[in-house]
Amino acid sequence: MRPRYLDELTIDELRERAARLEALMDPCVLCPHECGARRLHGETGECRSGAAPVVSSVGPHFGEEPPLVGRYGSGTIFLANCNLACVFCQNYDLSQFGEGVEASPARLADAMRNLQLAGCRNVNVVTPTHFAPAIVAALADAVESGFDLPLVYNCGGYESLRVLELLDGVIDLYMPDMKYADSETAMRYAGAADYPERNAAAVREMRRQVGDLRLNRAGEATRGLLVRHLVLPGHVEETRRILEFIAEELSRDTYVNVMDQYRPEYKARDYPPLARRLMEEEWNAAVAIAKDLGLTRGLEE
Repeated sequence: MRPRYLDELTIDELRERAARLEALMDPCVLCPHECGARRLHGETGECRSGAAPVVSSVGPHFGEEPPLVGRYGSGTIFLANCNLACVFCQNYDLSQFGEGVEASPARLADAMRNLQLAGCRNVNVVTPTHFAPAIVAALADAVESGFDLPLVYNCGGYESLRVLELLDGVIDLYMPDMKYADSETAMRYAGAADYPERNAAAVREMRRQVGDLRLNRAGEATRGLLVRHLVLPGHVEETRRILEFIAEELSRDTYVNVMDQYRPEYKARDYPPLARRLMEEEWNAAVAIAKDLGLTRGLEE
């Protein structure tokens, strides 16, 4: 299956999408914070970012979901900074402290091509929301020289519908987090009280665009939605609400990675019950909920 951007968009249309996304950076309304920073004029927004993307690392990654990894790894481009401020972030050196180097769209395009040459079956842009204009501009450059891998939009799930509509036809694989079901929890832990409703609307739109996850004969993801949910200590009831939403309002065929790798990082020790690891009984309860709801894709791997 060819990526959507090859079948549905010309290079000129990709460049137009990039320009329309860039226009949303000044004043910035790229994410639901709509902080209004004039990022094209040197200001930084809620995401602590200016105009230029900041790249932390590039390379094949074997720790992603099996349908993305394949034989040669998922071709990850880790981007710095984030539009959320999760107090337990395990990659806080990247997401909160901005570890990385600035890169032009041309350099991003080079990274995409190099990942394809390395045998990766997709390019996985991690924390892309605040740098969406540069990603689409880079894709247009890469396509001109033969790039043809699906893009994975690997995000925290706090997304603007206006931006997602501009990504329709560009992205083949959406992989959002669904972190919080309660607005008080979202505000306390991430500084975004409207996360639950924004997240639900965004994931609905992502599924509308790409549908449930599809695989080729080699078991590699080619198009569709994958959802990640990290089970938090003391919040299994929110896990239940999130999984019920997926099962009842999206599809029981949704690929859901219910994750047990929580550990207290960054500021988590100041936010009980996040100061401890996940208990075995909490994890077992989360898995039982998913199975009872018929959400077994992702649990089986």
